[in-house]
Amino acid sequence: MSNPDDKQGKPAWRWAKRLLTLCFFILVPALLFMLVKNLDWQEVSQALRSYSPTILLAAVGVTVLSYAVYSSFDLIGRAYTQHGLPTRQVLPLTFVCYAFTLNLSSWVGGVALRYRLYSRLGLKVSTITRVLSMSLITNWLGYILLAGVLFTFGLLKLPEGWAIGATGLRIIGLLLLAIGLSYLLACQFSKRRSWTIRGHELTLPALPMALLQAGLGALNWSLMALIIYLLLPEEAFYPTILGILMISSIAGVITHIPAGLGVIEAVFIAMLQHEMSKGSIVAALIGYRAIYFLLPLAVACVVYLVLEKRAKKLRQNSNQQDANEATDPA
Repeated sequence: MSNPDDKQGKPAWRWAKRLLTLCFFILVPALLFMLVKNLDWQEVSQALRSYSPTILLAAVGVTVLSYAVYSSFDLIGRAYTQHGLPTRQVLPLTFVCYAFTLNLSSWVGGVALRYRLYSRLGLKVSTITRVLSMSLITNWLGYILLAGVLFTFGLLKLPEGWAIGATGLRIIGLLLLAIGLSYLLACQFSKRRSWTIRGHELTLPALPMALLQAGLGALNWSLMALIIYLLLPEEAFYPTILGILMISSIAGVITHIPAGLGVIEAVFIAMLQHEMSKGSIVAALIGYRAIYFLLPLAVACVVYLVLEKRAKKLRQNSNQQDANEATDPA
């Protein structure tokens, strides 16, 4: 028998969640306005024009490497589920999903688009769900372990006067490390290997696969931060840039704002404005969005059309083959 209090509690929690999201939508633009109201846009323009071709090419190269690393997440999913799609189909599909995820939200790219493209290639919904689960775990396991190391060992320099302080950040880091290491230990030592969640069976991978997840996930986050680091002035400290990116990414997830637009900028300006000019920070983030978000999205749109056309052709060929087998007198 259901508890009436639970029925009353769920709408209350739903409204509280909506209210919290609304507060973020209001607070983030307000914070961003306060941070950039005295911004010298001429300085931003000058900083953008000062980037050398070498720096821009390096940023593009790191972007290509990052997308290649992320696309390999679904190769782990292929090994995990033992589905038979070749690498030449998995990599471009995951690339498209990642580009759309960054720009339009995880529900569009990570979920809806992944289910559509994989299903058109013949995978069952249950298999797609397991591939998606492995990709999400890979991404966030890398995040958890990398952030845990950064925070625990004090590699992220907080501005003076921040309420959380170095001690609080270290505690958060230790908690993150405990979560990440618990997953790795469970993959090695847990006697129970499978769980059923909403009708889908999830099985713990072996430790070597889990370690590969951790390594690739952490590498991708590191490469993302490296792009921003390359575009910032020389006094930028890479571990700090990496830590700020990880904090801003969580803020973006909480607010549900596509591409974390305004959120990333607000966090970076708030945490770096005492070390370098706001103009140089904004210029670096504009360059980061252009190179890591918009340029791959333009390529992904073209690749998506090719994948749709190819999937349609494969489906037609498969249907024709089935029809020929059905009419074959042998």
